Amino acid sequence: MRIGVLTGGSDSPGMNAAIRAVVRTSDLYGYQVMGIHHGWQGMMQGRMELMANKAVSGIIQRGGTILSTSRLDPFEEEEGFEKLMKAAERARIDALIAVGGIETMKVLPELAKRGLKVIGIPKTIDNDVGETDNCIGFDTAVQGICDALDKLHTTAASHDRVMIVEVMGGDTGWLALYGGMAGGADWIMIPEIPTSLEELNEHLVGRRRRGRNFSIVVVAEGAVITDIPKAEEGSVEMLSIGLRLHASLERLYGWETRSLVLGHLQRGGSPTVFDRNLATLLSVKAVRLLREGAGDIMVGFRNNDTVPVDLDKVLKVSPRHVSRDLYEIAKIFY
Repeated sequence: MRIGVLTGGSDSPGMNAAIRAVVRTSDLYGYQVMGIHHGWQGMMQGRMELMANKAVSGIIQRGGTILSTSRLDPFEEEEGFEKLMKAAERARIDALIAVGGIETMKVLPELAKRGLKVIGIPKTIDNDVGETDNCIGFDTAVQGICDALDKLHTTAASHDRVMIVEVMGGDTGWLALYGGMAGGADWIMIPEIPTSLEELNEHLVGRRRRGRNFSIVVVAEGAVITDIPKAEEGSVEMLSIGLRLHASLERLYGWETRSLVLGHLQRGGSPTVFDRNLATLLSVKAVRLLREGAGDIMVGFRNNDTVPVDLDKVLKVSPRHVSRDLYEIAKIFY
């Protein structure tokens, strides 16, 4: 059997560990692995090469992906799926393992309908793929956020400031919630739970009355703030919810604030032990499932075990949102 492997969408720490595990497990069973460069775009262009164990030596600790990635969407490409199937046929690929997020998972059922055996492995620092407790890259990104908050606490305390930290999460608040809780944030704003500028100000005032002269506010880039003023057209504030929040608190309530947009720092760096092992376990399971003849599934991680999940079921419950209960738990520590 010849297995194609690609990484799609944005990069996440742990993708290389997944590639490594696919290659080494396939070698154990006598299968060939065709590494596909630059995701769906590279597959259409035939940018593939056979990968042996030597090609994945020493990559488990590296961030990013040695296969590179792209955001090309086959749904938006003219005859996109026909091009993908022809590419698979030319490369003599019998099955495909795709490491990606929700957008990558959406592509796989369409390929399965056309006769290609497919298995998805969930990776995204947003942690919003359904039917899995964890996605590759999330743990590393949360650790990065926590490290940043640890460092910001000292400067915030020294100057009695309100520090605004914007993290990724356009549709879901997993990064903000888990990073904020672990890093001792004093207020967390996420897309799932609308909050107001007025509510935040009242909380900051209350902290000041209790002798808490500084605060750390974590805001997801897609957070819903019901009463925040609109930014002027073309202004820098318009590009960032964190900068808008920073400006509004200073202008309307007189707080001395500083803001930090963590941006792509959250994606970079060496994956944590958890992400390395998660990627390894999911990928080994994927190859084993192909060996058993399975397809049209995603390998999820639930209750500390790898489990096959029907792709249609995954897509029905994605994106996976933060619950109200989790958000209320975080508020205990404000």
